[in-house]
Amino acid sequence: MDGTVRIEVTDGVAELVIDRPAKHNAVTPEIAAELAGHPRRIDADRAIRAVLLRGAGARAFCAGSDLNSLAAYPDAWTFRNRVVYEAAVRGIRKPVVVALEGWALGGGMEMALAADLRIAARSTRIGFPEVTRGWVGGGGASQMLPRLIGYGQAMRLLLTGEQIDAEEAQQLGLVEQVVEDGTEDEAARAICRRLAGFSPVAVQAVKAAVRQALEAPLSAGLAYENEMNVLCFSAGDHLEGIRAFAEKRSAAFKR
Repeated sequence: MDGTVRIEVTDGVAELVIDRPAKHNAVTPEIAAELAGHPRRIDADRAIRAVLLRGAGARAFCAGSDLNSLAAYPDAWTFRNRVVYEAAVRGIRKPVVVALEGWALGGGMEMALAADLRIAARSTRIGFPEVTRGWVGGGGASQMLPRLIGYGQAMRLLLTGEQIDAEEAQQLGLVEQVVEDGTEDEAARAICRRLAGFSPVAVQAVKAAVRQALEAPLSAGLAYENEMNVLCFSAGDHLEGIRAFAEKRSAAFKR
């Protein structure tokens, strides 16, 4: 097979690795189908507390959809019913941290936008080149970029196809942390391990509440946040947090 998606679970962290380095981890329909098959397993497996998404090799996180594969769709209807791999990442209920290095383009960067935290190596080059090829991205860039970096900067990137480096991406709020080349995987992994030590109910409630904030008016968002808070208390993990505070130790959440 010309590329695959590997999944490895260690200490509560699932690593999803797009493994097609010779092609800059470009996504074929087969890889998209593999990506789409993992979220349900990840969400159902209580041993998994957080997800690290990365690409194999040092040249690229992911260069987006494989252009040869795009040209092979027989008609627009077939393309419309393709597997949207970015949506598969967006649908994971547990926190997803992305490690970026090298090229992060088009659908590849849309996958990163679908995650929760983005750690970028200094060599990372980010771009949305779809307009230069005659189309608009279909994985969420036009919707997520304005929410993250504002209308004007989103239009600059989407209308021009201009690439930016990791430092500018951090200044814009497109990535959360910039690290030295070769250290991005471990930096992202360290965050995942930390998240894996928290209450899984609380972590997923935080993610659900913040995602709600992107879509709901303030009153509805505040009401949803309160319901998430009640859910956390009903799960009982808060009792361990209170005991740990009283005993001056780190909380040990077993769930």
